[in-house]
Amino acid sequence: MNKMVINNLLYRPIRSLISVLAVGFEVLLILLIVGLSLGMLNDSKNRQAGIGADVIVRPPGSSAMVGLSGAPVSIKLADILRKQPHVTAVTPIVTQLASNSALEVIYGIDLESFNAVSGGFRFVEGTPFTGPNDIIVDDFFAASKQYHVGDTLELLNHKFTICGIVENGKGARKFLRIDRLQELNSSQGKASVFYVKLDDSSFAQDVVVSMKKIDGMSDYTVISLKEWLSLLTPSNIPGLSIFINTVVGVSVCIGFIVIFQSMYTAVMERTREIGILKSMGASKAYIVRLILSETVLLTVTGIVFGIVFSITARYGLVQKFPTIRLIIDPGWVLKATVIALIGSILGALYPAYRAAQKDPIDALAYE
Repeated sequence: MNKMVINNLLYRPIRSLISVLAVGFEVLLILLIVGLSLGMLNDSKNRQAGIGADVIVRPPGSSAMVGLSGAPVSIKLADILRKQPHVTAVTPIVTQLASNSALEVIYGIDLESFNAVSGGFRFVEGTPFTGPNDIIVDDFFAASKQYHVGDTLELLNHKFTICGIVENGKGARKFLRIDRLQELNSSQGKASVFYVKLDDSSFAQDVVVSMKKIDGMSDYTVISLKEWLSLLTPSNIPGLSIFINTVVGVSVCIGFIVIFQSMYTAVMERTREIGILKSMGASKAYIVRLILSETVLLTVTGIVFGIVFSITARYGLVQKFPTIRLIIDPGWVLKATVIALIGSILGALYPAYRAAQKDPIDALAYE
């Protein structure tokens, strides 16, 4: 049977190649889209953790996504938070969503308090802010656009001079002075989020409880960093799970339709061959197994192609766009493999059933 399966596929090389490519692109689509989604989410988690805070304080009604809430709270809240037990440093940050070549979050920071919480930037090139129109960028962004200290960067319809390039991993990729960003978005004296550093992170939950008891703060979102990071999962990000499930569903449909069409056409073309096999004593189960074996071989070849091409595409994308985070997760490689196999087998079941039901007398008379 194995020899027959291989010969049948090689006899129709174009159709077999199209089927392999369809399954491969099904796997590629799943791995790249899911990899981009999870990669960007993990990158966001790592950069939030890199700020070094133990507790995050956000205004009432603020979005779960940092950067989507504007600056609705007085910056003086930082002074109140600093008086709480175990608090060693508090930094207010203004966040601003911007869309130049890509959607991104800009941080407006008070450099002194930000350094106290985060441990300070590690400068690859340049110096901290020296004027109101200075901007600090991280090394990933600088590498992606070939920027250097002294270059001009247009942002929020204003031009800024890059004064420093720092190691990535501390919140945003672009940083302005907090007073300058407050001026640009008309939020003088306001902040979007407060990052709190404790003398011992084990007291984070106690500090959260005590801050919620401060007059006027019962409606604030006060959460430990550990708990916050645990919430940054696809199921907790609005629309992300739906997006991933939609991509998987579309991918399954692609594989199903192509395999169905390929196997159905092959069965119709091989009516006489199937009649000969049945007249020689081949059972219905044998015919079904023959069709499904061809399907599995095509699918496995397509899966291998899809995985290899996904890894190659990941390398090329990261080289071309250094700020992109794309993860080829082993768990999703396994899921994509199972999804492709199930979709392909489902697509081949009806053609296999049709082949098994053919009457050998009618099949031998078929021209």
